[in-house]
Amino acid sequence: MKSLKQLILGAGILAGGLMSAQSSDMTNMLKVGLNGGISTGGNTAANVGVDLSYQNLITPGFGLGIATGYNNYFGKDRTISGVNVKNNDFGVIPVAALFRVYPKQMGFYFGADLGYGFIVGDDKVAENVNVDRPDGGFYIRPEIGYHNRDWNFFAQYNKTFTGDKGQIGDQKYNAGAIGVGFAYNIPLGK
Repeated sequence: MKSLKQLILGAGILAGGLMSAQSSDMTNMLKVGLNGGISTGGNTAANVGVDLSYQNLITPGFGLGIATGYNNYFGKDRTISGVNVKNNDFGVIPVAALFRVYPKQMGFYFGADLGYGFIVGDDKVAENVNVDRPDGGFYIRPEIGYHNRDWNFFAQYNKTFTGDKGQIGDQKYNAGAIGVGFAYNIPLGK
């Protein structure tokens, strides 16, 4: 949790400095945002995260860039084969390429982030079961939303694929969620 607070503080300081020094041209931009959602698996209940990305508009309707951030997944207790399993919280730090399609200057947009998600936190899946958690896997995050010059509001699905690593009984290790979020666009000029 300490690293999440440091990441939010660092992003805030960076955003404040950039907002005071940049032009209003929106060809290059830094996006700083928050997201949250409901887990798609049995070992976690929900997630909350911060997003940081850089985007360059190749054309007025198409952007490419890089994305990272931190998503915290909250562990959920479950009973598996008669054993009460206390699943640990964990984090995902994505390192991804992003693309966005903007059909109009303001309105609907869609896109995705594709890359690798590093899983961080406790080395075990659960505090009372000796099963190692995975280190990461292929990361995907499609999103669809509404945008204007300053803000993006979106619905998203994020998932880090881990194969069969971290499975406890019939509980597969899950690092995925469906949720919503928003991002603020900070212009960086041409």
